[in-house]
Amino acid sequence: MSTKTIGIVGARGHTGAELIRLIANHPSLELAFVSSRELEGQRLADHNDVYKGDLHYTNLDPAAVAEQGVDVVILALPNGKAAPYVEAIDKVSAGTVIVDLSADYRFDERWYYGLPELYRDRWRGEKRVSNPGCYATAIQCSIAPIKDLLAAPPVSFGVSGYSGAGTTPSDRNDPDKLRDNLMPYSLTGHMHEKEASRHLGMPVEFMPHVAPHFRGLTVTTNLYLAKQHKREDIVRRFEARFEKEKLIHVVDEAPWVSRIAHEHHLEVGGFAMSVDGRRVVVVATLDNLLKGAATQAMQNVNRSLGFDELTAIPLRAKGH
Repeated sequence: MSTKTIGIVGARGHTGAELIRLIANHPSLELAFVSSRELEGQRLADHNDVYKGDLHYTNLDPAAVAEQGVDVVILALPNGKAAPYVEAIDKVSAGTVIVDLSADYRFDERWYYGLPELYRDRWRGEKRVSNPGCYATAIQCSIAPIKDLLAAPPVSFGVSGYSGAGTTPSDRNDPDKLRDNLMPYSLTGHMHEKEASRHLGMPVEFMPHVAPHFRGLTVTTNLYLAKQHKREDIVRRFEARFEKEKLIHVVDEAPWVSRIAHEHHLEVGGFAMSVDGRRVVVVATLDNLLKGAATQAMQNVNRSLGFDELTAIPLRAKGH
């Protein structure tokens, strides 16, 4: 298996650090550059305990990124910042795979929406991959297996650790303000509400909150059913949909967010059924920096380069 080169733009953030760890353990990927304005000139190994090479952070503008000529560029930038890099790479190196972690291309028909477990059949070997949002991943995996059974738009209540708010200081990642607190925000029209609605092909209502823990999110989704069902019918649907997916674990009890930190899979369970069999509540948890971001990006990189999708992703056996 020949070695491929990969570079990261926006490597300072939490997700960038997780990506570097995954790439460092990949047998066929070589990290060619890490671009960060704030860390320019500093040794990567001084900031990341897994990376052992001599690479230094650089501060590359879009043209300089395109000129690197790497096989893959990962854009780990805030929303609204990706376009200049994509345009520059399109001009110079259209064969380069781009995986964008922002929301900028999640609504663009020309880009593959990279949630493999749900949209594997849409893959056409695209070189432009939009990585799904963390909440949007959990929401869609909570709904997709029974979407045809629903009588009304699903309603999802989400709670995330504050790493989801990124590294730029704000109320939503200030541990002092979050202590003993639950902070609601964007209670209608959140980007991940629009994203999940678009890709599921049905309206979804979503209410996000930030909690004092650092990593991991939970989404509790209320689903009204068009006709009466038994709990085991619903569980069977989820098990059948995800039985071959090593990064989605269907569990019986409602999963706990404290158990998903540092894990690369998503857990979905609970399946609490109302007495009349017309309403079910489903709970999903994932690590927002891993299956919600870096792990999913690695799945997409592996697929784009023709490697096994799970290369370099640590797996935990289902049922453990």
